[in-house]
Amino acid sequence: MKQTDTNSIRYPQEIDEKMEKLAKNLSRSKKELFCQMVDYFYRSKKDPADPGDEVLKKELSAGVNRIISFIRQQEKDFLLPLFTDAASLKTASSKQKELLEGIAKLLLAEREKTLSLIEKTDRLLAGMKIIATRQAEKDTLKQCFSELLEYYIVQREEMSWTTTTQKKDELAAHIRKSLKNL
Repeated sequence: MKQTDTNSIRYPQEIDEKMEKLAKNLSRSKKELFCQMVDYFYRSKKDPADPGDEVLKKELSAGVNRIISFIRQQEKDFLLPLFTDAASLKTASSKQKELLEGIAKLLLAEREKTLSLIEKTDRLLAGMKIIATRQAEKDTLKQCFSELLEYYIVQREEMSWTTTTQKKDELAAHIRKSLKNL
């Protein structure tokens, strides 16, 4: 049986103490922790001697640049057309508002004219009612006058040349009185 753990590394006592603490905190053996550390630095290509970790900074910067370019692309594709459309809608809305205000003014003017026409029509109807009433009165007067005239003619015909003047005067007085009462 061949042993796979053939290499050894020498390091100071302080490092061993640090490694011991790390291994306890992570619940691993020192050998396992060392293998994982080597594996980590191999995969991440980080330099343990570099406290600023320039590779990480470059990766973060590249990630930030990708995010910024994505946001700029989204801005070009969505936000700018949206702002342009919003400006067009605002312009159209203001034109529509002006048109609606003009229509409102015209409607108010037409309302005033309509109210004036209604008032004049009401006065005209009242006048026509008065005329119709007077026409009815006129027709009634004509009828009464016609009856009086007929009565006078009949009474006059019944009188002869021998009728007294007093009867003739009574007839005339009766007809005059009837005419006054009309």
